[in-house]
Amino acid sequence: MTKGKPPIKTTNRIRGYIIHSGIAAVLSSFAVVALSWTFNSPNRSAKSPFASPGRTNQPRTLAFTDRVAYQRAIEEVYWRHRTWSAENGAEKPSLDKVMSQAQIEKKVENYLRNSQLLAHYWRQPLTPEQLQAEMERMVRHTRQPEVLREIFAALGNDPYVIAECLARPALADRLARNWYAHDERFHGDLKRRAEADVLSHGSVEQMKQTSGAYSEIEWVKTDEKPVVGKAPRLPSPQLAGEVVALQQQDKPGAVKLDDTDWKDNIQKLAAAFGSTKAGRAQPKPARLG
Repeated sequence: MTKGKPPIKTTNRIRGYIIHSGIAAVLSSFAVVALSWTFNSPNRSAKSPFASPGRTNQPRTLAFTDRVAYQRAIEEVYWRHRTWSAENGAEKPSLDKVMSQAQIEKKVENYLRNSQLLAHYWRQPLTPEQLQAEMERMVRHTRQPEVLREIFAALGNDPYVIAECLARPALADRLARNWYAHDERFHGDLKRRAEADVLSHGSVEQMKQTSGAYSEIEWVKTDEKPVVGKAPRLPSPQLAGEVVALQQQDKPGAVKLDDTDWKDNIQKLAAAFGSTKAGRAQPKPARLG
């Protein structure tokens, strides 16, 4: 990961968190928002939410209260597009009825704390380039362009706000999970036991008998070609501080992958297990992610 400037300063209520004691709480309270979208490129015009804004030389920051307000705006869009079944026997309630102010504030606190963990515990601060790449990836892989446009509009079509309040939460969550999952300080002994377990249960059928929890995820390669649009541009790298969004699942445990993601995941499996002979996996240490 490219090192860059540390994330922007947060308010006093965030600075006080103790990094080491917060790790378990953070990782146990991650909220993964599945954005199952495909993107249709909008016209590049003055009204386009993806048009590049003018550049500015004024440094910017977002107060905690601002971040909470923007998070609520995002949640409003999600809730507006959430299907409400008639079987519930009542009209769809407002967002206030299903999500409290405290819950919204907690989401903001979590992604700010995740950013601090990356910067101070793993020495991997998020960079403006990463945030820009995350916005571009969201645009490339969205399966609901109208929802994405609404979210951008709810954030004022402001690239800086979109980077900080939409891209940062997703990227900080994913990278914190990845660094924690591969941190020998937490999982060294467990990793060694798991590798020994796999070595003694080399085939797929035998893996079901290992001491750990066994689950399967089916990957489905799709030939769908997403239409690439224009992502918002940060006005300047100095003014700011990554999902492929989860693909639509046609059935439980099945994940659609385009050609790029398919090849990427196959390479990771090859790195993790090496060559296979007679239906047996040959695991070797490898870092995934």
